[in-house]
Order: sequence, then C-alpha cells, then structure tokens
Amino acid sequence: MVYLLTAFGHQAIEARDGLEGIEAAKREKPDLILLDIHMPQMDGYEASRRLLADAETCRIPLVAVTALAMVGDREKILASGFSGYIAKPVDPETFPTQVQSYLGLRTLPGAMAVRAVEPVPSPATTRDAPKALALVLFVDNMQTNIDLVRSILEPSGYAVIAARSVREGVDMARAKNPNLIVSDVHMPYQDGYEFMRLLQRDPATARIPFIFLSSSVWSRQEQQRAILQGARKFISRPIDPELLLSELKELLQTTEE
Repeated sequence: MVYLLTAFGHQAIEARDGLEGIEAAKREKPDLILLDIHMPQMDGYEASRRLLADAETCRIPLVAVTALAMVGDREKILASGFSGYIAKPVDPETFPTQVQSYLGLRTLPGAMAVRAVEPVPSPATTRDAPKALALVLFVDNMQTNIDLVRSILEPSGYAVIAARSVREGVDMARAKNPNLIVSDVHMPYQDGYEFMRLLQRDPATARIPFIFLSSSVWSRQEQQRAILQGARKFISRPIDPELLLSELKELLQTTEE
C-alpha cells in the first residue's frame, strides 16, 4: 500500500501496531489514518477508540483496511467511529481513488498514517525546467491507471501524454511521435494487440518501442505472444514504480544504441 500512496504524491508513515500508530498520529498529525482491524496487542477497534478520545487526533478521519467480511462487520466498523473501510486485498487500480475520497474529510498491516502532499513549483523552477528524458504515450481506458503512471513517470523527468482508447492513441502517436508507447492489453472495443497492429502498419509509428502494462494477463503464454507480435516488454501490475522506471530506462538506452 505504501508504494501506491507514494506514487500518487502522498507522504506515508508506517506503524507496526496500534500503539505505535497512535503515537505516530499524535506526533505527525496526518490528514488520514488507515487502520487495520486485526493487530497484535491492540486491535483496530481499541486503537480507534483511543484516537477518537484524544483531542489531538479526534478530528482525523479513520478508515479501516480489513479482510473482515462477516455479516455485521461493516456496521460494527462504522459504529466504532470509522469514516469508512477498504476491503483487503486492496485493488491497486481503485485503492488510490478510495483514499483520495476520504482525504476530503477532516473530522495502521499495523497502522499507516497518510498525509497528502501537493508541491507547488516556483515560477523560476517552472521557467528553468529541464528537458524531459523522453515523451511517453500511455494508453488505458481507466483514468486511475493514467493518474498512477503519470505520478510515477513525471517526477522522474518523463513527459507523459495519455489516451483513453485505441483510436485516440493512434491519433496521438501520429501527431506527437513519442519516444515510447505504454499500453494496457484489455480495453473496450479495441484491445492492446489491435493498437499495436495499427501502429506497426503505419511507417510513421512502426518503429516506436511498444510496452504492455497489464493486470489482466497472467498467462506466460500470452505474455510470450505479446513479445512475439512486437511488444518490446511486458510489465505486470500491480506496478512497482522502481521496476517500471528501470524497464523504461533500459529500453530507452537500448533504442539509442
């Protein structure tokens, strides 16, 4: 969960148990607390009771992140003072959006405190911004995935343009001539394979390195099929930001040689 939060521009503070989480919350005054229910020594219900009873932490929204799925669990969680809950295992594609929705409020495995960070560049920084490492076209029909990839690549020096469909992606590839194209596999109407074929048929886009990034393809055979059809790499979700950056850097270096 930490890497997802960090990738979306949040500052994440971890704690290994309820007591450590309470101390961190008092010390850091986060904007949101994500709290597991089942923890050693002190469970999430007791930790939430103490946080809500303390004047320093009582206004911080609490969100349970739990695998509990028994009848009545949701009602018990909300009755204990939580603003809501997120079920485990978390879905990397929806988790950042869920967290963001709770950050609009203002009332830990262990506990995790989250503080939103929104750095604002100074005019001088904006004027003197260095040239991007590469222009990356990312194609995915889900805005959450686009936002996640942007949050990983742009702080590392890449310029990112995005499209929500194959047709839009083809038009953008022709108009912008990106250094790399990263695409989801399964999308409505036309999938990533059709997108890659359309690019390969056009001399203007055929030589642009193409990468698949997908959470819906786990078969080794299908990944091999993607490579055989022309994809340079196949990266599986959930995204590891360091791995993604490393793969793009390696591909760019190979392309330049």
